[in-house]
Amino acid sequence: MGFKNIISARVGLFLILPFALFSACKENTSTPKPRGYHRIEFPKKAYKHFDEGCKYSFDIPVYAKITTDNAAGAQPCWLNVEYPQFNGKLHLSYHSINNDKQKFNALVEDSRSLVFKHTIKATAIDESVIRNAERKVYGTYYTIDGNAASSMQFYLTDSTHHFLRAALYFRTEPRLDSIQPVLDFIKQDVDVMIKTFKWK
Repeated sequence: MGFKNIISARVGLFLILPFALFSACKENTSTPKPRGYHRIEFPKKAYKHFDEGCKYSFDIPVYAKITTDNAAGAQPCWLNVEYPQFNGKLHLSYHSINNDKQKFNALVEDSRSLVFKHTIKATAIDESVIRNAERKVYGTYYTIDGNAASSMQFYLTDSTHHFLRAALYFRTEPRLDSIQPVLDFIKQDVDVMIKTFKWK
Protein backbone atom coordinates (compact mmCIF):
# COMPACT_ATOMS: atom_id res chain seq x y z
CA MET A 1 0.00 0.00 0.00
CA GLY A 2 1.41 3.39 -1.01
CA PHE A 3 1.97 6.37 1.28
CA LYS A 4 -0.98 8.24 -0.24
CA ASN A 5 -3.32 5.27 0.29
CA ILE A 6 -2.26 4.97 3.96
CA ILE A 7 -2.99 8.66 4.55
CA SER A 8 -6.36 8.39 2.75
CA ALA A 9 -7.31 5.37 4.88
CA ARG A 10 -6.33 7.20 8.10
CA VAL A 11 -8.19 10.36 7.11
CA GLY A 12 -11.26 8.26 6.22
CA LEU A 13 -11.07 6.45 9.55
CA PHE A 14 -10.58 9.76 11.36
CA LEU A 15 -13.75 11.14 9.74
CA ILE A 16 -15.91 7.99 10.20
CA LEU A 17 -14.92 7.19 13.80
CA PRO A 18 -16.43 10.31 15.48
CA PHE A 19 -19.64 9.87 13.50
CA ALA A 20 -19.88 6.22 14.58
CA LEU A 21 -19.22 7.13 18.23
CA PHE A 22 -21.79 9.92 18.10
CA SER A 23 -24.39 7.57 16.62
CA ALA A 24 -23.70 4.90 19.24
CA CYS A 25 -24.09 7.36 22.12
CA LYS A 26 -27.30 8.86 20.77
CA GLU A 27 -30.17 8.24 23.17
CA ASN A 28 -33.08 6.09 21.98
CA THR A 29 -36.11 8.38 22.11
CA SER A 30 -38.72 5.96 20.76
CA THR A 31 -41.60 5.12 23.11
CA PRO A 32 -43.92 2.12 22.99
CA LYS A 33 -47.31 2.77 21.44
CA PRO A 34 -50.30 2.49 23.75
CA ARG A 35 -52.69 -0.43 23.29
CA GLY A 36 -55.25 0.36 20.59
CA TYR A 37 -58.93 -0.55 20.63
CA HIS A 38 -61.46 -0.84 17.85
CA ARG A 39 -63.60 2.19 17.17
CA ILE A 40 -67.08 1.61 18.61
CA GLU A 41 -70.13 2.68 16.65
CA PHE A 42 -72.89 3.67 19.07
CA PRO A 43 -76.54 3.52 18.01
CA LYS A 44 -78.77 6.58 18.26
CA LYS A 45 -80.53 6.92 21.63
CA ALA A 46 -84.20 5.91 21.45
CA TYR A 47 -86.44 4.14 23.96
CA LYS A 48 -89.58 2.01 24.20
CA HIS A 49 -91.70 1.06 27.20
CA PHE A 50 -91.38 -2.46 28.61
CA ASP A 51 -94.48 -3.78 30.40
CA GLU A 52 -94.98 -7.52 29.95
CA GLY A 53 -96.68 -9.26 32.87
CA CYS A 54 -94.28 -8.46 35.70
CA LYS A 55 -94.84 -6.32 38.79
CA TYR A 56 -92.76 -3.54 37.28
CA SER A 57 -92.30 -1.60 34.06
CA PHE A 58 -89.67 0.75 32.65
CA ASP A 59 -88.24 2.18 29.44
CA ILE A 60 -85.50 0.29 27.59
CA PRO A 61 -83.40 1.29 24.58
CA VAL A 62 -84.65 0.06 21.19
CA TYR A 63 -81.22 -1.48 20.50
CA ALA A 64 -81.43 -3.74 23.60
CA LYS A 65 -83.59 -6.82 24.01
CA ILE A 66 -85.33 -8.41 26.98
CA THR A 67 -84.78 -12.13 27.59
CA THR A 68 -85.91 -14.45 30.36
CA ASP A 69 -83.25 -15.55 32.83
CA ASN A 70 -82.95 -19.32 32.40
CA ALA A 71 -80.17 -19.84 34.96
CA ALA A 72 -80.65 -22.42 37.71
CA GLY A 73 -82.71 -20.96 40.55
CA ALA A 74 -84.20 -18.17 38.41
CA GLN A 75 -87.69 -17.08 39.45
CA PRO A 76 -90.56 -15.51 37.48
CA CYS A 77 -89.76 -12.02 36.21
CA TRP A 78 -86.02 -12.54 36.46
CA LEU A 79 -85.01 -10.91 33.19
CA ASN A 80 -81.96 -9.77 31.25
CA VAL A 81 -81.62 -6.53 29.34
CA GLU A 82 -79.14 -7.63 26.68
CA TYR A 83 -76.82 -5.51 24.55
CA PRO A 84 -75.68 -8.00 21.87
CA GLN A 85 -73.52 -5.44 20.05
CA PHE A 86 -71.53 -4.77 23.24
CA ASN A 87 -71.52 -8.31 24.76
CA GLY A 88 -73.22 -6.79 27.79
CA LYS A 89 -76.12 -7.92 29.94
CA LEU A 90 -78.04 -6.23 32.76
CA HIS A 91 -79.38 -9.01 35.02
CA LEU A 92 -82.66 -8.21 36.79
CA SER A 93 -83.92 -10.32 39.70
CA TYR A 94 -87.31 -9.58 41.28
CA HIS A 95 -88.56 -10.61 44.73
CA SER A 96 -91.96 -10.15 46.33
CA ILE A 97 -91.59 -8.91 49.92
CA ASN A 98 -95.24 -8.97 51.13
CA ASN A 99 -94.56 -6.73 54.14
CA ASP A 100 -91.90 -9.12 55.44
CA LYS A 101 -89.40 -6.73 57.04
CA GLN A 102 -86.91 -9.51 57.73
CA LYS A 103 -86.93 -10.58 54.07
CA PHE A 104 -86.55 -6.96 52.97
CA ASN A 105 -83.52 -6.43 55.24
CA ALA A 106 -81.95 -9.69 54.03
CA LEU A 107 -82.36 -8.66 50.35
CA VAL A 108 -80.78 -5.26 51.01
CA GLU A 109 -77.85 -6.91 52.81
CA ASP A 110 -77.45 -9.52 50.05
CA SER A 111 -77.32 -6.75 47.44
CA ARG A 112 -74.66 -4.92 49.39
CA SER A 113 -72.63 -8.11 49.95
CA LEU A 114 -72.72 -9.01 46.24
CA VAL A 115 -71.39 -5.55 45.38
CA PHE A 116 -68.55 -5.68 47.88
CA LYS A 117 -67.41 -9.11 46.65
CA HIS A 118 -65.78 -7.08 43.87
CA THR A 119 -63.42 -5.23 46.24
CA ILE A 120 -60.53 -7.53 45.19
CA LYS A 121 -60.46 -5.98 41.70
CA ALA A 122 -62.23 -2.68 42.38
CA THR A 123 -60.30 0.53 42.95
CA ALA A 124 -63.36 2.26 44.46
CA ILE A 125 -67.04 1.59 45.13
CA ASP A 126 -69.38 4.58 45.26
CA GLU A 127 -72.94 4.51 46.57
CA SER A 128 -75.70 6.94 45.67
CA VAL A 129 -79.27 7.01 46.95
CA ILE A 130 -82.25 6.56 44.61
CA ARG A 131 -85.41 8.28 45.83
CA ASN A 132 -88.68 8.90 43.97
CA ALA A 133 -91.43 9.33 46.56
CA GLU A 134 -94.10 9.95 43.92
CA ARG A 135 -93.57 6.50 42.38
CA LYS A 136 -92.43 4.84 45.62
CA VAL A 137 -89.14 3.86 44.03
CA TYR A 138 -86.21 3.84 46.45
CA GLY A 139 -82.85 2.16 46.38
CA THR A 140 -79.07 2.36 46.13
CA TYR A 141 -76.90 2.69 43.02
CA TYR A 142 -73.36 1.29 43.18
CA THR A 143 -70.59 2.37 40.81
CA ILE A 144 -67.68 -0.07 40.88
CA ASP A 145 -64.42 1.39 39.51
CA GLY A 146 -61.48 -0.69 38.31
CA ASN A 147 -61.25 -4.03 36.50
CA ALA A 148 -64.08 -5.69 38.42
CA ALA A 149 -66.37 -8.21 36.71
CA SER A 150 -69.38 -5.92 37.27
CA SER A 151 -69.04 -2.16 36.90
CA MET A 152 -72.51 -1.17 38.07
CA GLN A 153 -75.22 -2.59 40.32
CA PHE A 154 -78.33 -1.22 41.99
CA TYR A 155 -81.53 -2.22 43.71
CA LEU A 156 -85.00 -0.67 43.66
CA THR A 157 -87.80 -1.22 46.17
CA ASP A 158 -91.01 0.27 47.56
CA SER A 159 -89.90 -1.07 50.98
CA THR A 160 -93.11 -3.09 51.50
CA HIS A 161 -94.08 -5.26 48.50
CA HIS A 162 -91.40 -5.23 45.81
CA PHE A 163 -87.64 -5.58 45.47
CA LEU A 164 -85.60 -5.62 42.25
CA ARG A 165 -81.84 -6.01 41.98
CA ALA A 166 -79.78 -5.28 38.84
CA ALA A 167 -76.16 -6.05 37.92
CA LEU A 168 -74.33 -5.23 34.69
CA TYR A 169 -71.80 -7.72 33.27
CA PHE A 170 -69.82 -7.94 30.05
CA ARG A 171 -68.89 -11.25 28.42
CA THR A 172 -65.29 -10.20 28.04
CA GLU A 173 -62.18 -9.74 30.16
CA PRO A 174 -62.89 -6.88 32.58
CA ARG A 175 -60.57 -4.09 31.39
CA LEU A 176 -61.99 -0.72 32.35
CA ASP A 177 -59.90 1.20 29.80
CA SER A 178 -61.48 -0.75 26.93
CA ILE A 179 -65.11 -0.91 28.16
CA GLN A 180 -65.35 2.60 29.63
CA PRO A 181 -66.98 4.21 26.53
CA VAL A 182 -69.55 1.39 26.38
CA LEU A 183 -70.12 1.59 30.13
CA ASP A 184 -70.77 5.34 29.93
CA PHE A 185 -73.21 4.71 27.06
CA ILE A 186 -75.15 2.02 28.96
CA LYS A 187 -75.21 4.07 32.18
CA GLN A 188 -77.30 6.67 30.33
CA ASP A 189 -79.81 3.91 29.52
CA VAL A 190 -79.85 2.75 33.13
CA ASP A 191 -80.57 6.32 34.25
CA VAL A 192 -83.58 6.36 31.91
CA MET A 193 -84.68 2.98 33.21
CA ILE A 194 -84.60 4.17 36.83
CA LYS A 195 -86.36 7.47 36.06
CA THR A 196 -89.20 5.68 34.22
CA PHE A 197 -89.46 2.71 36.62
CA LYS A 198 -92.94 1.96 38.02
CA TRP A 199 -94.38 -0.67 40.34
CA LYS A 200 -97.75 -2.29 39.60
